[in-house]
Amino acid sequence: MSARAPALACSPPRERGFTLIELLVALFICTIVFAMGYGALNQAIAHREHVEQQAQRLVDVQQAMRTMEQDFSLMQPRPVRDQLGGGYLAPLVFNANALTTNNSSGMQSGGSGNTKGNSAPVYATTLQNSLLNFTRGGWANPAGVPRAELQRVGYVLRDHKLVRQYLPVLDADGTVLLQEATLLEDVESLGFRFMDGSLSWWDTWPTKLGPNLPQVQQFRLRPVAIEVTIRLKDYGTLKRIVEVGG
Repeated sequence: MSARAPALACSPPRERGFTLIELLVALFICTIVFAMGYGALNQAIAHREHVEQQAQRLVDVQQAMRTMEQDFSLMQPRPVRDQLGGGYLAPLVFNANALTTNNSSGMQSGGSGNTKGNSAPVYATTLQNSLLNFTRGGWANPAGVPRAELQRVGYVLRDHKLVRQYLPVLDADGTVLLQEATLLEDVESLGFRFMDGSLSWWDTWPTKLGPNLPQVQQFRLRPVAIEVTIRLKDYGTLKRIVEVGG
């Protein structure tokens, strides 16, 4: 009988770890992936903020145009007493010179303006320094405060901002606080045109035919429609024609 060969002992496999070079390569690859992911995430966040700003801007523009449309459509044939109290102002007064008389400090010439940032209360009898002012009806009163539904509303272009003013009392005596609210920013220009009863457009109001009318009609004269033109830095020129109710 032949002798058996001795059996070979099976040694367990040796465990082999990563080398330093392999770890450095893996770390480098992870860094590149993380950097790409962070850049994409940062770009997505910035894009989202830009979209939100644009959406808010669109809401502000729509709200401003809607407010002006409501004001003009609810214009009432109610004159108000002038600053001295000896005469009357028409239901709609247009002052084209207001675009040049308003200064950048926020205070209108004549001292009847007040802006955000100017905390001193301002009292006024009329809105004679606004671009146009008129009597508006339909003033909502959900709290049931004892007051009229009419108010004197005016619009001012100040420091590239469209500002809405109003007096809660029509025939103010100098003790009424002037209220203001900024409707829209980045406004480059603001203009109005007026349609009279003959369906003709005019750049001024009252029209050249107004003085020929009886005084009673002059005090209650209103346009049939108003064309609003606003030029914005981002949206360009916007136009809206609003029919005056009644």
